[in-house]
Amino acid sequence: MKYEKIVNDLAQEVFDAIAPRVTPEDMERVRQAYLLAKEAHAPQRRKSGEPYILHPIAVARIVCEEIGLGSTSICAALFHDVVEDTDITIEEIEEKFGKRVRELVQSETEDKRAELPPAATWRIRKEESLAVLKNTKDIGVLMVWLGDKLANMRSIYRDFKVEGVQMWQRFNQKDSNEQAWYYRSIVKLTERLSDTSAWLEYKTLTELVFGKGE
Repeated sequence: MKYEKIVNDLAQEVFDAIAPRVTPEDMERVRQAYLLAKEAHAPQRRKSGEPYILHPIAVARIVCEEIGLGSTSICAALFHDVVEDTDITIEEIEEKFGKRVRELVQSETEDKRAELPPAATWRIRKEESLAVLKNTKDIGVLMVWLGDKLANMRSIYRDFKVEGVQMWQRFNQKDSNEQAWYYRSIVKLTERLSDTSAWLEYKTLTELVFGKGE
């Protein structure tokens, strides 16, 4: 398949980066997390048309290589959209990968309100997500969140350079002002990580796409 080698090669880069820092048992746990996430996301595509699993891999890579976290956070990065977007439950995540992975994944999981159109619930879902960031005292939650949003902003900036504001027409929320509110809010709510290169890059990309704001 077109993307199979790309997907597997990128996953292997994550495995190679984490391997010197973890036990063989934890290394196997990361591999199993990848395989489960890959299978769960198999039918899904990004807005770009790429396999969805490329996004969790990108988040795992940031969490591992750029933020320097261990196997538990890497598993959570691979799973961060699984409960929200697939049939896998949060209970399954805890049963197979432990309570801490569950906590990190839960912090990233939105209530999609499947009975309603995604565009109709976008604002309330984002407000609820931002409330998690505002209220958490768990630095691990902030770090996995930052990995996710930095991966998103890298993709957004890449597309923005080509398409400009027209790119938002592919999104559930097509209003760039609403998108700016959300991504700028994350800059403020993750300021505890402002001494990291990941946060600085996220802030810079947000300003390049949306401007500096107030």
